Amino acid sequence: MKKNYLSVLLFPFLLPVIQGCYNKPKKAVVQPLPKSNYIFTDVKELEALPVIDQNASGTCWSFSTSSFLESEIIRLKGEKIDLSEMYFVRCAYMLKARNYILRQGTARFTEGGLNHDPLISSVTFGLLPQSAYTGLKDGKARHNHFKLFNELDTAVKRCANPANKQGTGWKTQVPDILDRFLGKVPDQFQYNGQMYTPFSFLAYTQLNTADYLTITSFTDAPFYQRFQLSIPANWANERFYNLPLDEFMENIDHAVDAGFSLALDLDATEPTFSPDQGIAVLPEKQEDNTLILTDVRPEKKVTQQMRQDAFESFETTDDHLMHIVGKAKDQYGNSYYKAKNSWGTNALRRGFIYLSIPYMRMKGISVLLHKDGLMDTTKHKLLNAPT
Repeated sequence: MKKNYLSVLLFPFLLPVIQGCYNKPKKAVVQPLPKSNYIFTDVKELEALPVIDQNASGTCWSFSTSSFLESEIIRLKGEKIDLSEMYFVRCAYMLKARNYILRQGTARFTEGGLNHDPLISSVTFGLLPQSAYTGLKDGKARHNHFKLFNELDTAVKRCANPANKQGTGWKTQVPDILDRFLGKVPDQFQYNGQMYTPFSFLAYTQLNTADYLTITSFTDAPFYQRFQLSIPANWANERFYNLPLDEFMENIDHAVDAGFSLALDLDATEPTFSPDQGIAVLPEKQEDNTLILTDVRPEKKVTQQMRQDAFESFETTDDHLMHIVGKAKDQYGNSYYKAKNSWGTNALRRGFIYLSIPYMRMKGISVLLHKDGLMDTTKHKLLNAPT
């Protein structure tokens, strides 16, 4: 979930184009995009705030979940609240630093994360609106976390080594670095004429972090039980609910149809994941990899075993997070999920990506949703499963 900083440093003019949370280099668009023959008709649209740009920060997990929680607030109380993505980022760094240091460097400390991370940090730190904490200092208008992460990484590695005898100095060193780059956290702030703290504002939003869960589908753990999904970004060792693939997909459909959006973790490194064209598809034949970006072509019929094999062979990796905000069909009746991205609006679909069903079956790692968005039969099985 990190951007390709090497390309940003060597070729700063590519920055508007290099918009990713994954490590694979992305080529600059120097020619007009080929004409797309995809015609999408939205069949279900869920309310969300406008697409924004994470810029040079490997924080798609925060932008994805912030957008998801904003839609949840709209659903719960009918109010549009722009949440602070950088407050979630700051709080996650505090938790990740503690975890890494106390484990003496044997844990993971990166910019990346997962959709459950803002929920975890909200329990400990509350949440803030964008108006109270932008994470931008000294007149800056764009996020660039290259220096921030380098300083944090150096500090936590030094503190994690017992031989350096840093003691508990990290408890002040880490916040001081975050203050310098992202700004100090206000003890109180005003929102719509009222004073709040991060915790009273969390209560104001009516979000209950205990109401959210993550579902996935893999065969190396029992179905209908929780298990620790072994992906690098799961630094917090959170557990996911495991479902058969067909039921996993049925619950995504059910949630969207019932008015619940979902936060999505997926593999975005496929050559047929195209933010420029605004589509993610999985061609049946490899020779269609280029043609399918502009013309509808037959796609793979993905089985549970195919999905598992791709995951265990690293053909499917955990790379990027987005926000599912609806469903659509193309001119031939094929179904897609409409996902809000965080790479700005300079693309064919203005910052949205249409994900085909085969792509989701193979490359959709997991989704975070409100428990009431589940089908009743699934909800009963999961919430009564052994813990």
